[in-house]
This record gives sequence, structure tokens and C-alpha cells, in this order.
Amino acid sequence: MAGDPSYAIAALSPETWPAFDALVQRHNGIFGGCWCIWFHPDGPERGQGAEANRALKRRYVDEGTAHAALVMAGDEAIAWAEFGTPAELPNLHHRKQYDQTKTRDPDYRITCVFVDKRYRRQGLSEVAIRGALDLIARSGGGRVESYPHDLTEQTKKMSSSFLYNGTRRMYERLGFTYDRSKGLKNCVMVTTVAPAQTAGAGATR
Repeated sequence: MAGDPSYAIAALSPETWPAFDALVQRHNGIFGGCWCIWFHPDGPERGQGAEANRALKRRYVDEGTAHAALVMAGDEAIAWAEFGTPAELPNLHHRKQYDQTKTRDPDYRITCVFVDKRYRRQGLSEVAIRGALDLIARSGGGRVESYPHDLTEQTKKMSSSFLYNGTRRMYERLGFTYDRSKGLKNCVMVTTVAPAQTAGAGATR
């Protein structure tokens, strides 16, 4: 499914907001109405409910400080991968351990991946992440981190509802390398994305 030409990648923007908005609305605001704002800086809307979270996300999109690769099936968004600079996405789980063990900040982070429930188990998380890497390449590339669950030694299957950023194995398939652990059963994965040479070029990993 990762190579299916019927899917296109679109950047989250004021123009694609209606498609993103519809996807989140179909899933009741995502993770209890968070609207994928947890990793963003705090704003006055935070903690005021799903509609306030929606307004905060919309404001970040309008300001150009919220980025994501949307997987599009026609005019409908069916998956996304959120990415941004550390300034745009400063909040992380297990932040104290992360700061104590880091040697440098990344240029970009991929912090959340979500797939429409109608399209799961079809490889669309990887399609979304590749889309994010392509958009990062077009923005100049650099060091990219992501923070998936590390289930390499776990035999019990974990519910996909908890895998908000995928798994270590998935990122390894995408060319990321393991950097270090982060919290319980989470890790830091890294890759370097080369700048795109032309508008149509993809990421080099």
C-alpha cells in the first residue's frame, strides 16, 4: 500500500485545513479531543476542551507554525504525520530524561502519526511519515528525530490506540537508526534528510 499511486501527500495548511478538520471530527477530536496539540507550545485554549483545542490548532495552522503531511484519497484526508521544529513542537513525553541524554537538538521532529480507522493495517503510517520526510527535504532537510514505542523485546501485542507515533521497527524500515531509550518502552530514532534538489525531489535517507 505504501506505493499506491491513488494516494497523494498534501501539506497541512489553511487550504487543506477542511480535510484535516474532517478527519479529526470523524474520530471525535482524537485521543479525547486533543486535536493533536499536545506537542505544541501552550496557549490560553489548552485545557479548555475539544473545541478550544481545535481553535488552538487552527490558529497554529493559520500562523504557519503547525505542520503535517496529510495522506489524501481524493479530497479526503485519511492519515497524517505531524512534524515541526523543536520551537514549534517543544513538548515531549519523558522530557527530563530526554534533555539529560541528548547531545544536540534535531532540526525537525515527527511527533504524532494517525490513520483513519477505515484505512488501518494498510501501511498508511509509513506513507504519512515518508510524506513528512519529503516535505522536510523541500524545506532544506536536516536531522530528524521521532519517538516511537520500542517493542523489540515485547511479546504481548499492544493496542494501536496507544501507538501514537508508531514503533521502532517501523522507523527502522524507513531508514531511521536507534539513538537511545526514552522513558518506558519508548526510544529516540534519528535520520538525516538531504535537501530536495528540485520541487519534485523526495527525501534522501
